[in-house]
Amino acid sequence: MFEQLSQRLDGVFKKLTGQAALSEDNIKESMREVRRALLEADVHIQVAKDFAKKVEERALGREVLRKLNAGQQVIQVVHEVLVETLGGTAAGLVETREIPTRIMLVGLQGSGKTTSTAKLGFFLRKKRKKVPLLAACDVYRPAAMEQLQTLASEVGLHSHVELGETDAVGIATRALEQAKQIGADYLLVDTAGRLHIDDAMMDELEQMKQAVRPHQLLLVVDGMSGQDAITAAESFHARLGIDGVILTKMDGDARGGAALSIRAVTGIPILFLGSGERPSALEAFHPDRMAQRILGMGDVLTLVERAQEQVSEEDARKLEERLRKQTFTFEDFLDQLRKIRKMGPMEDLLKMIPGVGNRLPPGFSMDEKQFVRIEAIIQSMTHKERRKPEIIDGSRRKRIARGSGTSVQEVNRLLKDFQAMRKMMSQLTKMGPRKFMRMVRG
Repeated sequence: MFEQLSQRLDGVFKKLTGQAALSEDNIKESMREVRRALLEADVHIQVAKDFAKKVEERALGREVLRKLNAGQQVIQVVHEVLVETLGGTAAGLVETREIPTRIMLVGLQGSGKTTSTAKLGFFLRKKRKKVPLLAACDVYRPAAMEQLQTLASEVGLHSHVELGETDAVGIATRALEQAKQIGADYLLVDTAGRLHIDDAMMDELEQMKQAVRPHQLLLVVDGMSGQDAITAAESFHARLGIDGVILTKMDGDARGGAALSIRAVTGIPILFLGSGERPSALEAFHPDRMAQRILGMGDVLTLVERAQEQVSEEDARKLEERLRKQTFTFEDFLDQLRKIRKMGPMEDLLKMIPGVGNRLPPGFSMDEKQFVRIEAIIQSMTHKERRKPEIIDGSRRKRIARGSGTSVQEVNRLLKDFQAMRKMMSQLTKMGPRKFMRMVRG
């Protein structure tokens, strides 16, 4: 997401910092280019104009022209305004003393409400350690109820489904009673959408809102819909009163105009970004972190949070001990590889590293099949070979290659890379266990 805008802004800033001297004229010219970049990213025209104007006024007002690092200071001003445009501070899910806390998801058909309901339930269970109940109240879209039931079952969540029932308000009311009976912390209500906003849909949603009395009403919007996302947000907000937005399908949009426009135009905060089909592919929205990503500064905090979900303190301690004793094996390596893959697509992780994101070529993606081949090679080894790779001679390499469906050259390359990595990581342990564990987890 935001690749197109990031590349355009990077080009503008390179020109700016490459100037022998900054002047009011070249700052204004740079802001014209920034405005064009925002418009090309499908940002609302008024938002783009206001953004460029704010940056220009602040940059000139701070007298950055006299500073040696004036170019960098202008970039800092852009970062500040970008954070403000995205919402300033992060907004999150409501927490109440009432059980269950009720959250209702609304939106147009095809925006991703049902999958977002399941992802939000998974988020609550995994990140908040809460018990959610998912209520299937879309009585119009074929198989919508079955879809939510299947998604909930796949990730081990409770669901309330009444197949064949057509009274959405009645389903929601009974789901609330079930949530109270099982002691669920949250009730997530999936609702029906239409291809276009109409009075019938809005009337039903108003009735459901009155029956369920949600503590938070979230609008699910297709992030790829650009300006249409803003129109939908304004219409739903005027009729229902929206408390937050979930932007979906952000992995399919290199522009990101909806994310940059919704808060500025409607005042509704963005709570989450959806960027994939996996249950975990729902990311809490932090304006400051997103601004850093857009400007190619990385997003270390999110990267650390993802790593900490996969690597516990105990895991890090054990890993440090094995490396210190030089007993790190292919079994350990396979375990670490699987944990990294659970953190998300590798290209997304690379973009969170400062200085890397804006240097990746357009459309960059890593071949996930390479990780599959590595796993296949390791799994084709015997337990003894995984623990003592030094015993893998020529005949063993041929057997491993045949068993994994790869070539001897690929097996040789993995063995060579593994030995080099083990040597490097063994040297790192000399920094001491505490520093090493901080490095492993961060």
